[in-house]
Amino acid sequence: MFLKLKFFVPVLIALLLSACGDSSQTTQNSTASLDSQSQAVETEAQLIERAQGIHQRVITLDTHADINTSNFTAANNYTSDIDTQVNLPKMEQGGLDVAWFIVYTGQSTLDEAGYAAAYANAIDKFEAIHRLAEEIAPERIEIAYTSDDVRRINTAGKKIAMIGIENAYPVGLDIANIKDFQQRGGRYMSLAHNGHSQFADSNTGESDGVWLHNGLSAMGREAVAEMNKWGIMIDVSHPSKAAIMEMLDLTRAPLIASHSSARNLNDHSRNLDDEQLLRIKENGGVVQTVAFSSYLDGEKNTLHSEALSRLNSSIASELGYELLERPAIFALSEPDRAAYSARMAEIGVLAAPRIDAEVNAIAPPVDVKDFVDHIDYLVELIGLEHVGISSDFDGGGGINGWNNAAETFNVTLELVRRGYSEEQIAMLWSGNLLRVLDAVQRIAAEIQAE
Repeated sequence: MFLKLKFFVPVLIALLLSACGDSSQTTQNSTASLDSQSQAVETEAQLIERAQGIHQRVITLDTHADINTSNFTAANNYTSDIDTQVNLPKMEQGGLDVAWFIVYTGQSTLDEAGYAAAYANAIDKFEAIHRLAEEIAPERIEIAYTSDDVRRINTAGKKIAMIGIENAYPVGLDIANIKDFQQRGGRYMSLAHNGHSQFADSNTGESDGVWLHNGLSAMGREAVAEMNKWGIMIDVSHPSKAAIMEMLDLTRAPLIASHSSARNLNDHSRNLDDEQLLRIKENGGVVQTVAFSSYLDGEKNTLHSEALSRLNSSIASELGYELLERPAIFALSEPDRAAYSARMAEIGVLAAPRIDAEVNAIAPPVDVKDFVDHIDYLVELIGLEHVGISSDFDGGGGINGWNNAAETFNVTLELVRRGYSEEQIAMLWSGNLLRVLDAVQRIAAEIQAE
């Protein structure tokens, strides 16, 4: 990668110059050069210490963390290290400053009953996020609505919550709900998820060739203008390519991909191809690279999953347990599902000490290096100022080395290893995304003034 070259140029020049004198001078120059190099080389401990300093100073921001509102009650919430990839103890341990909590709604029927249920689901999640920050733990976390809020809250020493909306389906047929969602704190929204919405086709149309709108619907085009007007960033991580290209044509403000990676490195419909990436660069937007194993390296992830499945199956057989496919698990009654989960937890405990030798040694998991490979690719193609970081934690995301918020430092460490400067790391972690948010809100004010 080009960022690494700066470390090798001085050494190369020294070696070339040393070849220009007589043999004795050459020996002296070579010895001096080697001594200088040995003094300049950073030890592993020094590199880690430097990375830790950078990690503490920059604002780390993850644009995608899903939530379950059962974890936002007075008795069970993110103030404890509950069984979630993101919570306050894990954020504090890993130095993750900003988590975008997601108001996610799965796609269902495009009718009055479907819209009503989707709206109720969205409001429940909005209220849960506000409850955490305003009632349960206001001394530890606060909601940010602007980049100035992010910096102010960070300076105060608290963690920061921001709100993204995954799927505009809950808007229903009332476009005024877009302004309502903005007033509730939503600062980005995707017009579709896994399934075609009333606004846009989904990337999932690639699997069966069935499309509902061939891009955006008329209401989807209206939604783009409405989001521009009220200062909601348009998120293109789930819609179809045709819908994304249409959004890029229509929007007056830069947009984001809240959790997507590079399709040229891994051919998945949830990733963005070079044409889309270059259009986002032209638009001034940002792509938040996602730490989702199957989006980063599908083949590697499949091999690892198969090896892990073989180990789990072997242990299950020894215990006399039957492993079920996902549909069969969901078909279980609540008590039976709880019992099945307990059996799987038992298998997990027994598998843990065997994973390195029987799984990872045979089929290594997708890891932080694979993740930063995508960051490198995006930086090379569209420029560092258009690239950011996301996890999709508690929604399927997580990789070896960054499998929860407590391991966030490992991303910074890998960036430092690859030669990124503190300024560049600050841009990747939060600066680029906040720049887009600022632009979107500025343009919204201009539109409202019109």
